[in-house]
Amino acid sequence: MKRSPPPPMASPPPLPMTTAQASAASTGSAAAPSTALRSFISRLAETSHRAFARRRPWLEMLDRSAFARPESATDALSRLKKNVSYFKINYVAFLALVLALSLLSHPLSLVTLLSLSAAWSFLYLFRPSDPPLVLFGRTFSDRETLGGLILLTIIVVFLTSVGSLLISALMVGAALVCVHGALRVPEDLFLDEAEPTVAAAGFLNFLGGAASSAAAAAAPVVAARV
Repeated sequence: MKRSPPPPMASPPPLPMTTAQASAASTGSAAAPSTALRSFISRLAETSHRAFARRRPWLEMLDRSAFARPESATDALSRLKKNVSYFKINYVAFLALVLALSLLSHPLSLVTLLSLSAAWSFLYLFRPSDPPLVLFGRTFSDRETLGGLILLTIIVVFLTSVGSLLISALMVGAALVCVHGALRVPEDLFLDEAEPTVAAAGFLNFLGGAASSAAAAAAPVVAARV
């Protein structure tokens, strides 16, 4: 008599995840965006503080005895280049002040801009890709979320008063910077050899450092979506 082969052994069922493990996993996924956001704010604040510490004395910038009418447009442009290279941090701080005052004078635009920034931060930049975003009972993929935020940004910036307010504030600030740079005689200013001589590069130098720090802080979260 032939013996029947033994039945195959069933694989053991997967062990269920305990409550503690599930809680730890959900806590870890929830803490990731919070940690990235704190790192982003910390690096941005540190970079801004370091850059602001390199500002020139405000009394030196506003020395009334150093103002004179330029002899020509070429002289005014030469003064502007030297003053921007020397007072670049002061000028950026002044532009930020003008922008802040403009937003504070229009509370609705300020609230709209803050809401837009919060939407980008909590719906895309610092939100983990798993689980997906669910709004009004519908699940949105990362691409749909990104497309919706871009569309919302275009609407807010170009179809509301926020965009015109930002542009007008920056234009007013830039005009005042140009007037100061053209009237301030730079003969008493001593530029370091390591300082950039190109106005645009010097003017946006510290902003590049802030952007690099911001990108480094947000990279772990954004990289998971690619």
